[in-house]
Amino acid sequence: MNISKPYRTVIITGLLMPMTLFILGAYNGVMQTIYRAGVIHKPAVAGISYYQGLTMHGVINAIVLTTFFAVVFGHFTTSHYLKREPPKWSYQISMILMVVGTLMDLASMLAGKAQALYTFYAPLQASAAFYIGTALLIVGSWFAFGGWIIIWFEWKKQNPGKKMPIAILGTFVNFSMWFISTLPVAYETLVILTPWSLGWTSSVNVPLTRMLFWMFGHPLVYFWLLPAYIAYYTVLPKVAGGKLYSGNAARLAFLLFLILSIPIGVHHQFSEPVFTPGTKIWVSILTYAVALPSFMTAFTVGASLEYAGKKRGAKGLLGWMRRLPYFEQDNFLFGYFICGLFLFIFGGISGIINASYTLNQMVHNTSWVPGHFHMTVAGPTILVILGMSLYMYSYVSGKEIKFKTFAVIIPYVWMVGVALLSHGLMAGGLMGEPRRTNMGLSYTNPDSPQFNKHWVPTTTLTLVGGMIMGSAAIIYFVVFFATAAGKRVNEPQISLPESEELYEEKDVPLLLNMQPWLVISIILIMFTYVPALLSVFKYGSPVKNKFQTENPQNLVK
Repeated sequence: MNISKPYRTVIITGLLMPMTLFILGAYNGVMQTIYRAGVIHKPAVAGISYYQGLTMHGVINAIVLTTFFAVVFGHFTTSHYLKREPPKWSYQISMILMVVGTLMDLASMLAGKAQALYTFYAPLQASAAFYIGTALLIVGSWFAFGGWIIIWFEWKKQNPGKKMPIAILGTFVNFSMWFISTLPVAYETLVILTPWSLGWTSSVNVPLTRMLFWMFGHPLVYFWLLPAYIAYYTVLPKVAGGKLYSGNAARLAFLLFLILSIPIGVHHQFSEPVFTPGTKIWVSILTYAVALPSFMTAFTVGASLEYAGKKRGAKGLLGWMRRLPYFEQDNFLFGYFICGLFLFIFGGISGIINASYTLNQMVHNTSWVPGHFHMTVAGPTILVILGMSLYMYSYVSGKEIKFKTFAVIIPYVWMVGVALLSHGLMAGGLMGEPRRTNMGLSYTNPDSPQFNKHWVPTTTLTLVGGMIMGSAAIIYFVVFFATAAGKRVNEPQISLPESEELYEEKDVPLLLNMQPWLVISIILIMFTYVPALLSVFKYGSPVKNKFQTENPQNLVK
C-alpha cells in the first residue's frame, strides 16, 4: 500500500525519535550493571547519578520506546489490513502530543528533576513537567487509537460479513486494555502528583498513588507484549515458511488478555498491609489465570513452526527445529522472533513464581524481580521492537537495510546477554540481593563494612550479561542509523508479511465480538479495585512529607 507524505513523516518520526532515545536508555542500563558489580564506588558518573540513570533507563525503555512502537506498529497493521490511512488529524495530533510529552520527560530526567524511577512512587517527588509529560505521551496514544477505530468502521461498512483480521483484533484488544488502564495513571499524575509537585497540596496518599500506578503498571506489561504476540501470530509463521496453526486460538488468547490483564496489578503490592488478604488471594488466582493465553500462544506458535519446519523437509519428532531459517539474511526477522520466544519461556515461568503470594514474599524487592522482567521486556518485547522497527523503517522510507549480516546475528548475541544478566539477577535475588540499590557504594565495595562477598559472583555475571547486551545494542544502532542515512531506492509503502491460517476453522461468534469481553473485563476490574480502593481509604491516610533522593528518612518533623 502506498503512503502519503504526512503519514510517512509521522511514522518515521515515531521510529527515529524513540530509537535515538534508546541509546541513552541502553547506556544507562549497562551503567546499572557496572555500578551494581562494584566496578564504580561513587554515586554519579559523567554528571548522571545512579538513580537519575536508573530512572532514564526504566522510563525510556519501558514507557517511551514501547508506547511509540505500539502506536507505529498499530499504524502499520491497521493500514496494511484495512488498506487505508487513519484521519490525518488523529495521527498528527497523536505524534505531536507524544513528542512534546517525551521531550518534557527527557528534560526533567536530564536535569535531575525526576529521580523517581520508572514507577515514580510517591513520596519520591519529580518535577511537574515530568508528570505532565508522561500524561501527554499517554493521551497522544489515545488519539492514534481513535483514528484506527474510525477506519475500522469504514472498512466494516464496505466489507459486510468479513471477519476482523487477527492483527486488527490484537491491536484493538491491546489499545482497549491500554485506554482503560491508563485512565488511573493519568488521574494520578495530573490530579494528585502534579499539584503536590507544584506545592499546591502539602500531603499525598501514598497507598492510593501506588494502587493507581499498578492499575496501569501491570497492564503495561501486556501492552509491551501484545505487539510481539500479534507479530508471532500474523508474521512469524509466514517468515518461517509455514502457516498459522489456529486462528481461533489466536483470537481466544487476545480476548483472554483483555479480561485478565487489567485487574491483577495488586500482585505487585502483596507486601503492602493496606490491602486485605481476600483481595490478595483473588488477585493471585487471576494472575495464574492470565498465564493461560501465554501457554496457548506457546502451543499455537510452536505448532506453526513445526509445520514450517516440516514443509522445509524436516523428518522425525524434533527435526523441524533444525530446518527453520535462523541465519537467512533476506529473512532476518525470524532471528528476532525466535530468540524472543526462547527468552519468554523463562520469563513466563519466573512470572508464575511472582504470582504466588507466599513465594512473592521471598523475592519481593530483591534483584529476582528485575531478573524476571528483563526476560520479558528485554526478551520478546525489545527483540520484536528492534526487528520490526528496522523492517518498518526500511519499507516506509524506501531504503535498503545496511549490514544485513550484522542485522541477522544481533538477536542471538542479545539473547545470550539477556540470559546471563537475568540469571545473575535472579540468582542474587534468591540470596537476598536488593533491587534498585547502588551496591557499588556498599554491598560490592570491599572497603565498605556492608560488603557481602556472596553477591560478588551474581553481580559479576549480571555485568557480563549487560556488557554483551550493550555490544549487541551498539551493533544494532550502527545497522539502524546506517539504514536511516542511506538513499531511497524503493517507493515508500506499508507492507507486512501476512500469515495464512492452516485450517479453515468454524466461526465462533463469541470470538468475533469484543463487546461481551469488554463487559467481563470491567466487571473483573470492579471486583478487584472497589474492595482495594475501600481498603486504601480505610487503612491509609495522606502524610505530609519531604524527601531527598539520597535520604529515605522523612524530613518533616
